[in-house]
Amino acid sequence: MNLSTRQTALLLAVLTTTTDAFAPSRSATATFRAIVTSPKFGIVPKVPLRSAPVLKSADTDDEEIERLKSMAAKLRSEAANLEASQKQQIADAAERAFRKFDTNQDGEISLAELKAGLEKNLKMELSETRVKMLMHDFDKTGDGTLKLEEFVTVEQFRNKLDALARDEKAQALQAKRAAQQEEEASKFLQARLDMINDRAPTTQDKLISVLPYLFPLLDGLQFARFLVLENPDNPISGIIALSYALYRSIPFGGFIAFFALSFLSGNPTINRLIRYNMQQAIFLDIALFFPGLIAAVFSLVGGGKFLPQGVTEIGSDVMFVTLLATLGYCTVSSLLGGTPDKIPIISEAVNARIPTVDMFDVQGRFTPKRTDSPNAETDEDDERKKDKKD
Repeated sequence: MNLSTRQTALLLAVLTTTTDAFAPSRSATATFRAIVTSPKFGIVPKVPLRSAPVLKSADTDDEEIERLKSMAAKLRSEAANLEASQKQQIADAAERAFRKFDTNQDGEISLAELKAGLEKNLKMELSETRVKMLMHDFDKTGDGTLKLEEFVTVEQFRNKLDALARDEKAQALQAKRAAQQEEEASKFLQARLDMINDRAPTTQDKLISVLPYLFPLLDGLQFARFLVLENPDNPISGIIALSYALYRSIPFGGFIAFFALSFLSGNPTINRLIRYNMQQAIFLDIALFFPGLIAAVFSLVGGGKFLPQGVTEIGSDVMFVTLLATLGYCTVSSLLGGTPDKIPIISEAVNARIPTVDMFDVQGRFTPKRTDSPNAETDEDDERKKDKKD
């Protein structure tokens, strides 16, 4: 079937004048070109076929923008009207509730009126404390009453009460946790007190605590030899000589006393005052070796010469009197229930060695506090938390 030239031209004109909505696609145009230009139809166009141009109207775009703006303005207006309507409804509801709460019609709602109105509307009993908190939150003027402009709806009061209830519950829970922590701390302290006897000494403890000082006293009788020799008829001199002879007659008496006091002072179940005096008696006895050591060094330096007799006598007398004064202070202080910790150097050394409550953990392990570390307290707290977890 062959098309005339006029039919072909008319078909091309239709194709090139098609609107955007009916414009053929690129694939349709290509198919039509292939059919028309085929030898079967015998048509060879002089101008190549092209798809129709897509035209966009600026006026149409402006109209669309204006239409969208108009719709947005309308939506904003509707939202504003809705918000105003809701506020008015809330205000009306608050005013109606205000009239009901204001039983004496004086234009103000007192604390009693607020409590009665809320209990009636919420069907629940409210404490005066909670009602006071509500009054404090909504009373903007601070005069103790609610005006109409300060009043809110019953629902808002309900929400505020719920919030207060949640806060009170949270505070109660926090207080319960704090009480539990206090109880745990109390149990922890009691457990450590059970491990080590740091309680106040009893009368029996006070009497026993002075016995360890017999150890340095008996060892220090050697410094009283010149006083005994100078006063042979004095009964006290006889008692001193007899006591020293009996003490020296015990084989290794000094070593036995030393190790016994060292062992017993490490027993945490013994009262602290007794343990403290045991340790201090040991240090006092060790201090008695230094005069003889000084005399031996002087003799060695002096080529075998000993100290003059007069110097030796005076030194021994001074040592014995000083020892008696020291032991007297320790005895009196212990009998009065106090710790004799005022002896220079010696008491400081004893304080560093004597175990205390805070040196033991819950499991009874000895953990001495490192006072030289700036984080000593922090380390102790970490160790305590670790013990609780275990």
